[in-house]
Parts: sequence; structure tokens; C-alpha cells
Amino acid sequence: MVDQDKVRAAVRMLLEGMGEDPDRPGLQETPDRVARMYAELLGGMDSDASEHLCRSFPVEGSELVIERDIPFYSLCEHHLLPFYGHVHIGYVPNGRVAGLSKLARTVETFARRLQLQEQLTGQIADALMDHLACRGAIVMVEAEHLCMTMRGIKKPGTQTVTVARRGLVAADPAFEERFFKMMGRS
Repeated sequence: MVDQDKVRAAVRMLLEGMGEDPDRPGLQETPDRVARMYAELLGGMDSDASEHLCRSFPVEGSELVIERDIPFYSLCEHHLLPFYGHVHIGYVPNGRVAGLSKLARTVETFARRLQLQEQLTGQIADALMDHLACRGAIVMVEAEHLCMTMRGIKKPGTQTVTVARRGLVAADPAFEERFFKMMGRS
């Protein structure tokens, strides 16, 4: 999905716009490196969460399942700067559970796009509801945004926290309370 030729040309133009010579020894290969980097960092645009969540296993009961501290890196669509942190997922199964690696792969699918944290949080929760067909889901994302760390207000270490609730978790506060208690944040 990333047009590497266009990215290479744009990076050359950006370097020139910054007053640099893109043909000097240290920068000659920079446009190609940046094009490859964006293809990697934005690889989630070519994937679909359903390919990960369609593989599930039968389970008895419907107790809350939590996978926490899933690291992620994404690019803010406002400044094209990274934001990174951890995703915590809780869901109430409806007879099926996802393989644990599938939850982390789902996070990667949405994080590897130009993104907003609030949107990322909701997309993960919606994917769980849509493709895992769980009874309820809660997703919490904690992230540091380099647009606040490196520029503007310059406040390193500031964490932005977003939460999305769906299904039973949105309807019954007891599920949310249990999630935060199991996360050690009661």
C-alpha cells in the first residue's frame, strides 16, 4: 500500500526543503531507507484483524479474560511522529477464546497505521466484538506521544490513557471494575 517511489521522492524534497543536500554522502541512501521504514511501520494498512481473530478455540464458561501489557508503536496522523505504550485487553468469551498471540497481532494490525490513540482503542474493541463474537470487551491503551515529548509543550513521560467498552462491559460496571482490579488498578 505504501508507494515507495513516491516516498523516496518526497523525502528528497523534504531534505531539500530543510536546506540539506540529499546527494551528500550521509544522506544519499536516506530516501530509500525512509521509504522502507514507512512500508514496515504502516504494514497494518494491508492487514485485517479478522485474519487473526477468526482462529479461536472452544471454551466453557464466560469469565473475563485479560491480556495486558501488549507493547505497541504507532504513528500519529497529526504530526507523523511516533506514539508508543501498552495495550490491555479484556473480553468476556461467548463459547470461544482467541489464541493469546492473536490478540497481540490484532493490536499490531491497527497500530501499524497512521493513527489516533482514541481511534486505535475503539478499533481493537470493535474487532473483538465483530470477529471474536465475544459478549463484551474492554480495551485500555496507555501511551506516550512524541509530539508532546519532542515538540510543542515538551513534557516527556506524559501518558495518555484511553478506554473503550463494548457489550456486557459497557452495560455492567462490575465487568469494568473486575478488569481494573485484575490490572492492579482498583
